[in-house]
Amino acid sequence: MRLTAHQPNYLPYPGFFQKIARADEFLIVDTTQFVKRGTFGWIHRNRIRTPNGPIWLSLPVLHKGKYHQSILDAALNPRVDWRGKHWRSIEWNYRSARYWERYAPSLREIYRESWTHLAPLCTKLIRWFLAQLDLAPPVHVASALAARGESTEYIIAFCKELGASGFLSGVHGRDYLDRSRFEKEGIVLEFQDYEAPVYSPREGAEPLANLSMLDMLFHCGEGAARWVHSTKEVAAS
Repeated sequence: MRLTAHQPNYLPYPGFFQKIARADEFLIVDTTQFVKRGTFGWIHRNRIRTPNGPIWLSLPVLHKGKYHQSILDAALNPRVDWRGKHWRSIEWNYRSARYWERYAPSLREIYRESWTHLAPLCTKLIRWFLAQLDLAPPVHVASALAARGESTEYIIAFCKELGASGFLSGVHGRDYLDRSRFEKEGIVLEFQDYEAPVYSPREGAEPLANLSMLDMLFHCGEGAARWVHSTKEVAAS
């Protein structure tokens, strides 16, 4: 069984789902540290298309004095009306998109719910995206597992607990994962071979890479699912 894993990002980009499509099972890693910036600074935010270029939709995570909190513990500021603001931005910029009526009603229901913490919201949205993209892998949550640790050792631990014989990492895993440890444990380590999809919402519009998957869904409909299921295979370690 090939396992892949990722932090529960907010409104993830297409590559997030391409990686899931190339694995047998998926683990939501909600136990690692919440970070706001850098390579992993996409946990609480993502970009959508507007007539004036991409804009960020960022969740108001309470972080003052909580610099080492886990993603699971990250709470949302109850004084900020982020649900109304984000939905209005989504509606305003996508209501004329070809597939707005197909996806908007069920997505709107998620924004009508009350959310106190980052991880449950992002997990609900990820499951919504999986359903729209015809992806149905078994989904596990790291906080429900016994496995603990850091970096390579943590991945090996949860692979063993879930019975995975292979692990599919994102491209950044090449920078920090210890390949020899995976070999020693008999776990095949592979890396995502990702190329951003190129598409335009209408003739003459500028293609923009790596926006939230919302953009591709609203403009491409079932074409988004076809892309997720037909992209290139993974690369060996």
